[in-house]
Amino acid sequence: MDFELDDAQRAIVEAVDVLLERHAGPARAIELGAKGEYDGALHGALRESGFLELACGEGTGPLEAALLVECAARAGALCSVAASALVAPLVLGRPGDGPLALVESGSTAPIRYAAHAHAALVLDGDRARLVPLPDGSATPVASTFGYPMGRFEVGALSEGDDLGAGSGDRLRDAWRLALAVELAGSMAGALETTLTYVKERRQFGRAIGSFQGVQHRLARCHIQVQGSRWLALEAAHGGGATEASAAGAAYAAEAAGRVFAETHQFSGAMGFTREHDLHVWSMRLQALRLELDGAAGHERALAEARWA
Repeated sequence: MDFELDDAQRAIVEAVDVLLERHAGPARAIELGAKGEYDGALHGALRESGFLELACGEGTGPLEAALLVECAARAGALCSVAASALVAPLVLGRPGDGPLALVESGSTAPIRYAAHAHAALVLDGDRARLVPLPDGSATPVASTFGYPMGRFEVGALSEGDDLGAGSGDRLRDAWRLALAVELAGSMAGALETTLTYVKERRQFGRAIGSFQGVQHRLARCHIQVQGSRWLALEAAHGGGATEASAAGAAYAAEAAGRVFAETHQFSGAMGFTREHDLHVWSMRLQALRLELDGAAGHERALAEARWA
């Protein structure tokens, strides 16, 4: 894998960032989050611009789709970019038609985007199903996790199209790849807003970011964010293979715990308020770290892929 993006990839990232500057950002995430809403306008803009088709486009693939997902997570986007642009193409061979939820069969936990999803990809043992969702299939759930959450009604996911033999493994791998990329992008957003804060916050007549102890700990966070990013992009470059996706998700889930703690530590009491932007990313880290049994689940999958 080349650790330098080529000209086409850089152009994609630049174009995505321009679109996200208009349609995303912490202020919009806070506004929509307060109402529990889904960013349909952003989803539509990404679809109309063709970005949701990167994973199965001519001359592009999962790596370019992962770059899109990373940019969206870093910008605090509130739509199912990862599921629609990365997971669906790897599992279905096409992008999601609208808001898409990822859920394990039998789960009673609140699910990201459930109340707004047009369809769900359901992981059911060694199989996966695509389930169309009429309005009212899920009940909105109030949450501090930074995403619009919902809980599916009993029986809402019992039908749907069986995606065939091996579909469960494909969904697990793609879901772990998406988690790795989303975690990396969300950590980057949390760290960026913290760096801005420590440059402005003064104590003892100096910006707190000038203290060596603070710099060392933030440097370690940066290393973990970059490690997460490149493991995730390497997995995407390889098409979301089991071992690489599990390794990326496991590392990112562990790193997210440290980044969460450190960014809140350096933001002080301000970082625990809704007035400060940090929660837009940091609370999402907590949600992403729980999916598919969290770091322990990813590590088990890695061990099985490597040594089973």
